[in-house]
Amino acid sequence: MDYDRMKKSLVAVGVIVALGVVWTGSAWYTGKQLEGRMAEMISNANAQLKKASPEAGLTLGYQDYKRGLFHSTMQLVIKPTDGMTSAILKPDQSIVFNETIDHGPFPFAQLKKFNLLPSMASVHTTLVNNPTTKPLFDIAKSQSFIDAQTRIGYTGDTSSDIALLPLNYENGEQKVAFSGGQFNADVDGQGDKIAISGEAESGLVNTVNEYGQHVQMTFNGIKTDGSSARSEFIERIGSQKASIEKLAISIEGKEMAVLEGLVINAKSELQDDKKHLSGQIDYNLNSLKVQNKDIGSGKLTLKIGNLDGAAVSEFSQKYNAESQKLLADPAFAQNPEAYQQQIVELFAANLPLLLKGDPVITVAPLSWKNAKGESTFNLSLFLKDPATATGEATTPEDQLNRVVKSLDSKLVIPVDMATELMTQVAQLEGYQPAEAAKLADQQIKGLAAMGQMFRVTTMENNNVVSSLQYSNSQVTLNGQKMPLSDLLGMFGMPGTGAPEAAPAPELETPAVPAVPAVPQQ
Repeated sequence: MDYDRMKKSLVAVGVIVALGVVWTGSAWYTGKQLEGRMAEMISNANAQLKKASPEAGLTLGYQDYKRGLFHSTMQLVIKPTDGMTSAILKPDQSIVFNETIDHGPFPFAQLKKFNLLPSMASVHTTLVNNPTTKPLFDIAKSQSFIDAQTRIGYTGDTSSDIALLPLNYENGEQKVAFSGGQFNADVDGQGDKIAISGEAESGLVNTVNEYGQHVQMTFNGIKTDGSSARSEFIERIGSQKASIEKLAISIEGKEMAVLEGLVINAKSELQDDKKHLSGQIDYNLNSLKVQNKDIGSGKLTLKIGNLDGAAVSEFSQKYNAESQKLLADPAFAQNPEAYQQQIVELFAANLPLLLKGDPVITVAPLSWKNAKGESTFNLSLFLKDPATATGEATTPEDQLNRVVKSLDSKLVIPVDMATELMTQVAQLEGYQPAEAAKLADQQIKGLAAMGQMFRVTTMENNNVVSSLQYSNSQVTLNGQKMPLSDLLGMFGMPGTGAPEAAPAPELETPAVPAVPAVPQQ
């Protein structure tokens, strides 16, 4: 070997050695840095868990941290919070995850996926088989149901690929099958921004209910996608979409109900003034079949705007603090019904806080559609802060005016659509098609006549219609103006008087017919 070639070889060896030293030193440094930040990361996670879901009564911790040169290991532990009753775990239960940590700047696990971006660590997470999680291991063939790989950046941001393993379990008449699923979660270093997406292809559960009947539930095509950011007023604002292609339930081999194309889309955001919040949730169902009868499809769009951010924050703090006290009270831990009652009373007591921004609620629309038409309900409700009212509320008008600025609503039910729906319902009850159609026609005409008799509804183009507006103590019901007391009197509520019922309109069936007994099947 000549001198030049030897020189080049020595240089190459020197470069390799230098790279090895740098790699080793970097791995040692990032491992130590990660260990130093672990307590802070766990503390932040618990603060967020307590704030976002105090009723869970859970605390996250870690144990058995062992740092090596290139790898470290530890366990994450989820257990009930001391002094609180967990809604998920009993005092002696815990969920434990094994964490295998490859140190940066280029973790081996990350290089396997050809990800060449420098990072502090790559963490492999699996579930530990203990008395709490043993049933899950039993149906997952003794494997960890959860297998996650998380990349931790030097800024603290994380990106996780989470795999839910397939399940296939049978024990007598019990059966569970699951295709598995893939989910992704990205979180920035401060925990301010979170993005979650993923899907699961299919699943099946066979069981026997309390009546000894064989029940089967199946689903196909579950998906979710969304992101959120921390807000100074509420825990998070953002959007999340969830959908399921098909959900079916059968009993004793007979299909009872099938839902197709169910989509839920929710979002919340700050308004332009950065002081108020708004939110919207959309529901859409493409098809509902009950015992092979096409019941129809439905949708709902519910919006709420102009929520005062500071008031919402105060409401959240008070509600969370008081609910945690209830969870810590042994008396309520042993009495779920009393706990629920206290929660409702707690919400009602703090509800005036949510009215501080003069919020607006709209339903546009709530609808149900079948082959014969579509029924719709629309609502626009402008509320106001009762704390701004003056004087004493001595009448129903005074009481309502303290919280309601205006209301505008309208209900439209096509007669043919309603008749078709009631025909399907009657057939489900055991009536033959011709008999069910006749009964449904009588019922809808009778109800329409009753609505007109009490001036609650009118007939327009073969539609049953009801509209109600309210503002400044003045009510307009189906185009007729009246004081609020008259409206209350129509329904037997306290008021200053009740108007006489209008004469019944002349329809084919002026009264509600008696409903015959359901025939034996």
